Amino acid sequence: MSKKSPKNIIEDRKKEGIELALKNTSAMTKTTLLECVELLHCALPEINFDDINTSTKFLGHNLKFPFLIDSMTGGTPAAQKINTRLAQAAEEFGIGMGVGSQRAGLLSNKLAESFKVVRKNAPNAFIFSNIGGAQLSQGLDYQSIKKLLQMIDADALAIHLNPLQELVQPEGESNYLSVLSRIDELSSDLDVPIIVKEVGSGISPSVAKKLSATKIGAINVAGMGGTSWAGIEQIRAKKFNNKQKSNLGLLFWDWGIPTAATIFLTRNSVKTPIIASGGLRNGLDLAKTITLGADVGGFARPMLTPASKSYNSLKDFINQLILELKSTMFLVGAKNIDDLKSIEYITTEPLTSWISKVRK
Repeated sequence: MSKKSPKNIIEDRKKEGIELALKNTSAMTKTTLLECVELLHCALPEINFDDINTSTKFLGHNLKFPFLIDSMTGGTPAAQKINTRLAQAAEEFGIGMGVGSQRAGLLSNKLAESFKVVRKNAPNAFIFSNIGGAQLSQGLDYQSIKKLLQMIDADALAIHLNPLQELVQPEGESNYLSVLSRIDELSSDLDVPIIVKEVGSGISPSVAKKLSATKIGAINVAGMGGTSWAGIEQIRAKKFNNKQKSNLGLLFWDWGIPTAATIFLTRNSVKTPIIASGGLRNGLDLAKTITLGADVGGFARPMLTPASKSYNSLKDFINQLILELKSTMFLVGAKNIDDLKSIEYITTEPLTSWISKVRK
């Protein structure tokens, strides 16, 4: 059997990533702990529901709603239709959108089309590129990074940190030497802001502080409780008959800092803008993350599922999400996003222990 090229290996992996993400690959026994955040009901909101203002500014861009379509896919023909629909929604609703890792687009002009459709369908939206921290460690050069930004005329660059996924992935690249120094260099050299993001295991206070010492624009905390990329790679490792990697994936399937905890801990450690992602499923979840300290929320799988069906399904989900967010704001007496950031809330266990008892 002939050996596959790097392009074909990545293309196959991206296709499997879509298929597996659409299945039940969330955390098995743990949650985001957003259920441990209780917003206080306001019986006298003194607001006209229709006057609620959901707009916000993020990294210099005006968003009509405080959420993004988070980085998901690209690098396979199967992603082209999905990215087209997602981009159309970003344009129509005035929100932001990130693409999946663009390494495949650097290897193939054909696969680059699965990313280029984003800017074609969202000429005015806030769009961000995406590359992995492992690729920076391997020496991905400045010109290649400029190329992937130009590929979609990006407004920002997301650098994803996925050490756990790389460990479990059969083809994983677990060299993370000098990633922080490369982030530091790029944050000074690039003419677009950098978003540093996890992929489902969260950002700790110490990492947040290291990142905030650079000139990055934002941190996407991507906490535990949503899609488990260790789980996805465990399934792939099992398919490859790689018993060691499969066992590793099972052991670390639920590894990470729950989303609610990583938002709170990061906000109390740094002033850098925060994107909250990792298991957000509705407008109430979104409102809670903003109350905890996030600037905007990020939705991946909840967008991927309807986008894989039809554009109308995607629009229905987003409209429902907006209604849920505005309803929550109405019920807590928040007439705008700044108000939502300052409302009263309480936490219950085990979140209370997470945010009060982190020790060295």
